Amino acid sequence: MTSRRILRLNDAIREELAELLRREMRDPRLGALISITEVDTSPDLALAHVYVSVLGSDEETSDALRALRHAAGYLKRELGDRLRLRRVPNLDFRLDPSLARGARVMQLLREIEQG
Repeated sequence: MTSRRILRLNDAIREELAELLRREMRDPRLGALISITEVDTSPDLALAHVYVSVLGSDEETSDALRALRHAAGYLKRELGDRLRLRRVPNLDFRLDPSLARGARVMQLLREIEQG
């Protein structure tokens, strides 16, 4: 079971990363709509799996993931400054296809309704 401290940290990391992506990141590979869906931090605070959803083409998705992985060091440093953590976990960005899958299902339902 995940402790309350870790759950609060996961939420704080998710919120700060979303804010950093929205306001600080200027990488052109991050042009697609990117959402931080979940953060799962290990109990020893060594690693945080960051699940992202990218609405765009397959190429835009892979470009965005590459850009996020490239910026992981910068994002980690910024998180440390903003959250005032002694130990900031390494960030492992992973694709969460659930939003894209949901959008596809909604599109199919609209097509069935119209046709």
